[in-house]
Amino acid sequence: MPRSVNAVASRARRKRILDQAKGFYGKRKNVYTVAKNIVEKGMTYSYVGRKLKKREYRQLWIARINAGVREEGITYSQFIHKLNVKGITLDRKVLADLAMNNPESFKALVQSVK
Repeated sequence: MPRSVNAVASRARRKRILDQAKGFYGKRKNVYTVAKNIVEKGMTYSYVGRKLKKREYRQLWIARINAGVREEGITYSQFIHKLNVKGITLDRKVLADLAMNNPESFKALVQSVK
């Protein structure tokens, strides 16, 4: 009886890795053993990147809110504290959007909590 090898599955497995390595430079895109390692490393970078993105956006929102409230003569931490005391539950994403794109309503919000 001849040896049975599952060429269809192994070829598909290699093709999947090489498709993920499309656009890489040099051997990274067409040599399976090299591409496998690079794709795996890329996956870990993308996992970490998704976590970092959340941190970076929150940092950006805080900077935008701080810039907006300092024009009104109050600091970021005082503003957030007064929002919590008043029971206003707007998240930082919405507050930053208001500060950037709708400064009149943001100014009114700051005046209401002062």
